[in-house]
Formats: sequence, structure tokens, C-alpha cells
Amino acid sequence: MLNKFLSAIALIAVVTFVNASDAHAADTSEKAVRDAMHSLLPMTKVDEVVKSDLPGFYEVLVSGQVVYVSADGKYLLQGNLYNVAQKKDLTAARVAVMREQAVQRLPDEKKMIFAPEHPKHTVTVFTDVDCPYCRQFHKQIAEYNKAGIAVNYVLFPLDIHPGADKKATAVWCAADRKTAYTAAMNGQDPGTGTCANSPVSETKALAIAIGINATPTVLAEDGTQVDLGKASTPAAMAAELDRLAAAAAKTAATPVASR
Repeated sequence: MLNKFLSAIALIAVVTFVNASDAHAADTSEKAVRDAMHSLLPMTKVDEVVKSDLPGFYEVLVSGQVVYVSADGKYLLQGNLYNVAQKKDLTAARVAVMREQAVQRLPDEKKMIFAPEHPKHTVTVFTDVDCPYCRQFHKQIAEYNKAGIAVNYVLFPLDIHPGADKKATAVWCAADRKTAYTAAMNGQDPGTGTCANSPVSETKALAIAIGINATPTVLAEDGTQVDLGKASTPAAMAAELDRLAAAAAKTAATPVASR
């Protein structure tokens, strides 16, 4: 009995030592990764460091982008990581999750929502009043809604459009901002109105933080960026959203293999 007790104590000690060693190694590797990033980009904030599917590398989330750094901090890879067997872009999937979470944290009160009564799909569209492609997108808003697509606009005035910040603020601060937005998309000057509750600075910072750099950028509900080349019309958008939803459901139903 005593021998069994001592053996059990020894086993617990070994397991505890191994776990502590693994935790220490992980802490050391994460520090090496963070130090490597700071040596390359001293002023950049590293948002997250986690083990990558790529053996020996960590996945680093920084300014809405994903890069891969070796556990010893010596090597950095920039580009998309693919799982060949699953035919899956792991980098794009990680960015989508990050964007989905960020958009979910933005309350509806800081979006302009054009939605049918019972939408089948919802997209988030980062938009700029002075963006010609955004204007073309909005000209079809009734058709998007008719196709069962709710559109949540997030204002993202681009720096390449001087004065776009003020126009976005004026649209938001209008008595009827949806009408004001539609008028602005049709080329009307929204004026120079201001208000205390304008979210424009916040939504612009959000877009930059999650790596959005162009308008219109359309995100599906799971954060996946919709390819507007494949979804250039409301009907094509609905079909692409159906495809993305089916792919997401298939992925969710597939057992995750342990690393």
C-alpha cells in the first residue's frame, strides 16, 4: 500500500514538473516572439501570440494582420498559411474570426442598417461617402434587401478623400441619417453638421485595427471578406453568401484533429 502511495505521489510530481516545464517553455517562446516583433516594429502593438498550426512557429496578430514567427524569434513569415489536406486558408480563417469578434463588439447604434423584415443574411459594409464603388453598391440597396440581405454600414472615411471625415460626420448627425446617406451616395453635399454622438472616429479606428484598407469592404456574418468580383450583383451576393454559409456549416460539423 505504501509503495502504491509513493508511486502515485511520484507520478503526480512528474506530471506537475512536465506541465511546469511546458508552461515555462511556452512563456519563453512567447517572449522571444514578442521581442522579435518589437525589434522589427518598435512602435507596433502586438495584439495576440498563440501557437500556430505550423510546427515551431507562433501566430502573431498585429494591426489586423497575421504573421508567423519561429519559437526562437529568429524567423518571420508573412503570407497566407494553407492546410493542404483540408484545402483551407488558415490565415484568412484567423483574420475572419478576429473581424467577426470586432464587428460584434460594435453596437447597432453605431451602424446604419438597411434591412428587410426577415433577412436571410447580414453583411457588414465599410463605406466611404466619397467612394464611387460604395455609391454604386448603395444604388442597389433595395435589391440587396429584396434578395434577403441586411446591410449594416460602418462609416470608414478614407484619408485619400480630403474632407470625407466631415461628410461622414454630417451624414451621421443628420435628423434622418439613412436618408442623408442615400442623398450623399447620389452626389448631394451632406453639409457640415456635427453632433456629440458621432462614431466616425471610432469606426475609422476599428477598420484600421482589423486590417480594412479599402471601401467598400463587405464582411459576411462569420467575418469572411466577400469577394465582390464573385458578388457584383445582389443575386450574385446572395448566392455567394449561401455558399459561404454552407462552407461554414460543413467546417463546424467536421471534427477537429488534435495537433
